Amino acid sequence: MNYEFCLRTDPGLARENNEDSVTFDEPTRLAILADGMGGYNAGEIASGMATTFIKSELGRWLAQAGRNANAREVRRALEICVDNANRSIFNAANSNPQYSGMGATLVVGAFGDGRLVLGHIGDSRCYRLRGAEFAQITKDHSLLQEQMDAGLITPEQAAVSTNKNLVTRALGVEDAVLLEVNEHKVEPGDVYLMCSDGLSDMLDDASIGRILQGEGGLEQKATQLVAAANANGGRDNISVLLASANSGSKKRGLISRLLGE
Repeated sequence: MNYEFCLRTDPGLARENNEDSVTFDEPTRLAILADGMGGYNAGEIASGMATTFIKSELGRWLAQAGRNANAREVRRALEICVDNANRSIFNAANSNPQYSGMGATLVVGAFGDGRLVLGHIGDSRCYRLRGAEFAQITKDHSLLQEQMDAGLITPEQAAVSTNKNLVTRALGVEDAVLLEVNEHKVEPGDVYLMCSDGLSDMLDDASIGRILQGEGGLEQKATQLVAAANANGGRDNISVLLASANSGSKKRGLISRLLGE
């Protein structure tokens, strides 16, 4: 199975700096998005450390393990890399007063042949578009989500709550953090969207889904998502990472064909 990746990140209309960090590694089919938080520029430091560390460490492991690694092995590698990234951010925050209190939310996906091993911390999200069905496949680690799960508020009340940004888990805030990891079946034609809350706070799921179901390629849709979030206020940094799954394999190069690879 082939994957195409595309990303966009934008500071939005209300903030001068961008504390989001988003990246992908196409050879290992790894996608990572982090939304930083903390005073001054510390959020940028935390999110940048998260994406850089995980891309380097997990990307190296995936490259060495090859596509024969099973989901359990990928899951364990993901947990170890995220734990190491968490400790690095936590230690940096405790050894540098200007970084005190910094942290980040995280969503990271290791795409394979017919599967996605997906981990997340906080309220950065992953959605999936499959045919006409658009759905969120992560569950926010937030005060609002806990209140909804307990039946204290409705989704409609949550949408207008002033407590939207209170997360119950974050990378780098404590010396250990629980990464939620799930495995999902991937089908040809699936489109996956990872995003920071700068998108999901500005656009409801139906609006996001309509853009993804519209005409155009990934680049155009990523641009449209950011533009729509800014049109609705752009109150936070906006980051999107799109991945589309397609069956078959890419055409091999001449050298590969001659070598029988």
